[in-house]
Amino acid sequence: MLGERIKPDYLNDDKIGRVMDELYKYGLNDIFIEVVLEVIKKFKIDLKYSHLDSTSFHLDGEYKREEDKEKQEEEKIIKERPIFIKKGYSRDHRPDLKQCVLDLITSQDGDIPLFVRAGDGNESDKAVFGKVLVEFKKQIKFDSIMVCDSALYGQENLQIIQHLKWITRVPMTIKKAKELVQNIEVEEVKDEDKEKRSDLNLESYTWKEEIVTYGGIKQTWLIVLSEKRQKSDLEKLEKQLSQEEKKSRKFLKEIQSEEFEHPQAARYKLKAINKKLRLLEIKEVELIETYSKKKEKIYKMISLIIKKDEEISRKTKKAGKFILATNLVEENKLEASEILITYKNQQSTERGFRFLKDPLFFTDSFFVEKPERIETMLFLMSLCLLIYNLGQRELRNCLKRVKKGINNQVEKVTLRPTLRWIFQCFQGIHYVILNGVKQIVNLTEERRFILSLLPASCQRYYL
Repeated sequence: MLGERIKPDYLNDDKIGRVMDELYKYGLNDIFIEVVLEVIKKFKIDLKYSHLDSTSFHLDGEYKREEDKEKQEEEKIIKERPIFIKKGYSRDHRPDLKQCVLDLITSQDGDIPLFVRAGDGNESDKAVFGKVLVEFKKQIKFDSIMVCDSALYGQENLQIIQHLKWITRVPMTIKKAKELVQNIEVEEVKDEDKEKRSDLNLESYTWKEEIVTYGGIKQTWLIVLSEKRQKSDLEKLEKQLSQEEKKSRKFLKEIQSEEFEHPQAARYKLKAINKKLRLLEIKEVELIETYSKKKEKIYKMISLIIKKDEEISRKTKKAGKFILATNLVEENKLEASEILITYKNQQSTERGFRFLKDPLFFTDSFFVEKPERIETMLFLMSLCLLIYNLGQRELRNCLKRVKKGINNQVEKVTLRPTLRWIFQCFQGIHYVILNGVKQIVNLTEERRFILSLLPASCQRYYL
């Protein structure tokens, strides 16, 4: 495995670069897959669902490099060439800096990283997500339902992944999706279903299923209404309407006080103003012909503000609604509640990205120049994430088995502590020597209980 691939004498500080080069030469993807397969087998990771998402890492420096071969082998998702460090859509809100992209697939069971891939800084999720899933299934052969956000949903990607099982979100730019959220009323919850939804933490959701064919693929569309999101959307709509009312009164005063040489000039100005408004409109009432102080013929416009009732109604009906799609129909059909719960667990990858970018772990900073070493850094960071999440999963499973929780940061008992909190809990333990006697101090009962759940290799440091 990994330890057999790296020669021990490379681990000196002055040879870290050589270690990274050796890892890159052996093939980062092959090494990671080898580790993942061992983890899946040993820890019996449930692979019913896998989640895909991407993030970007901004980088300081010029990273100048010839890109004349960038188009070469563009169909290969695992590129033989190093990544290109360049500007693109920045999730870090640093569009001024060049960046690289990391695609990550995790298990729903424990958020275990299953597949990682470094991408060019200007890479588009829509262009690669379908190919990433296909490559993932080639590398690790198991029957998993792939979960992804709306970047996956497009006719080309649906054709690429038609032999896979998937759940994704439908973009509201699709005409059929717009029509459904406007015209379909979600079903009322029956009394006998209310308790069941409450147990699943879905009491604030209602939905309706539709069978749709899109991109030549028959699929189930789940039109979902979230009460919390509806409330938030309607509040935003009210705020937007209030802001536009202030803006439109200013525009109204401006256009009614202006003197125009021609009627066309007045109407052109009115048209330009209305382009800046979405929910309101300034409408011409009358165009008056008069004379200026210099006795020149001018035109003045009398107008008023009206609401765009159709647009406001459209946004009101759309508030709180979104659509989930899956190609699992007929005999493979999933319950609507399972589709929704599974998509909500898309946060699996987002939690991984928060770990990788957390300054407390110092994994969000890059101090290497070669793109090959940046890829290696992303691989090593993902390997750290795998170990961290695996440890967290095992601890939570142990707490679940013994049916006993521990206090979290706000002194509430939990069965799902984060491993970071466990690290903090052990910061006050010290190894001291008093009168020649070696002692471990501050090893409380709760800390001893936590240690009892950890492997023997961890326990021997304290017990």
